[in-house]
Amino acid sequence: MSTSLRGTKFIRRAGVTAVAATLLAGVTVSTASAGQDRPELRQAVQEFVDNGFAGMQLRVRDQRGEWTGSAGVRELGGTAKPPTDGHFRVGSTSKNFTATLVLQLVAEGRVGLDTPVAGFLPRFGFDRRITARMLLQHTSGLFNHTGEYFPDGTVVPGIPWMGQEWVDRRFHTYQPEELVRLSLSKPPRFEPGASWSYSNTNYVVLRLLVEALTGRSFADELDRRILRPLKLRDTLSPGAWSGMPKPYAHAYYTYDDAGQQKTLDVTHQNPSWISSAGDMISTTKDLQTYFAALQNGKLLPAWLLTEMRKTHPQSESLFGFYGLGQFSKDLGPDCGGIVLSHNGSNNGYGALMYSTPDGRKTMTASVTSGATVSDAAFPAALDKLLKTVFCGKN
Repeated sequence: MSTSLRGTKFIRRAGVTAVAATLLAGVTVSTASAGQDRPELRQAVQEFVDNGFAGMQLRVRDQRGEWTGSAGVRELGGTAKPPTDGHFRVGSTSKNFTATLVLQLVAEGRVGLDTPVAGFLPRFGFDRRITARMLLQHTSGLFNHTGEYFPDGTVVPGIPWMGQEWVDRRFHTYQPEELVRLSLSKPPRFEPGASWSYSNTNYVVLRLLVEALTGRSFADELDRRILRPLKLRDTLSPGAWSGMPKPYAHAYYTYDDAGQQKTLDVTHQNPSWISSAGDMISTTKDLQTYFAALQNGKLLPAWLLTEMRKTHPQSESLFGFYGLGQFSKDLGPDCGGIVLSHNGSNNGYGALMYSTPDGRKTMTASVTSGATVSDAAFPAALDKLLKTVFCGKN
């Protein structure tokens, strides 16, 4: 997700009122999959809606072909289902794109994985021990500009990304340099390379590194190297643009206002607070095309795919262990073994992006916030979905 991957909170405080929740009752799945009937997938999608999400769209490609479906509603108060070709904010799934972009520069010899980044970005005064690999794998120790959360419950706040304060500033523009300098104004979480901790700032620094190495904007380089070659016409890094290309399902955010719960349509929001750590917009089709191409070697040489899949032993989460910009999760020998992923969320939207290591079986999805989702609801629904797609179980 865009803020942290600790625990099980996929979309934090993404709720609507109980009245709105009643609108979801009895909603059926819409399937647009060339005549395939995949009741096990329809049931898995419906389970997300039954657990309180307003809507979900899912795309699966496997040995049986490609299947798409959706459940829930496109907009609270309406009856139309989420479009299966709808745009959505992918949150921290953006990190995988950023990582791929950096690793392409590594492949070209412009920077080494274990090269200190301070020399490329001298204006910031980075610790000279921090390398590109540490940024990619979250072992730099840099303070997370969206706040640090410690196991004992201690919170060291960063920029506002939730609650009334975020609602009031949801169209504010942050500059990437501003986010990095905020991080550097705080004590590091640990010495470079000494531990692991998910920090969005790492991927903002990588954005600046890409720009320093290429002399072009991050968005232009992303377009030139990944989006255009793969014909990902519905994917973009929006910067400070708060719009959303059509079609799309609406996203909602519930927050406390003077002791009262309020729900707001936040489809339009300025994602510059998260920058290249989580600002991108895409579709399930584009994510499928991209992630399959990455895993089957169309974007990176084999030796860098191997490096990307080397995980850190302290990085375990609901999604597996973290490598260089992606997670690796072992589903077990009865379930096909390893799946690779990078999921994400961004206040109202959530994204799922999974693939087998050969890129032949993929699952991409988007969920939009609905009735308050319990901590246990999302992990259980995700586990069932993964087993249905990758193990043939339901």
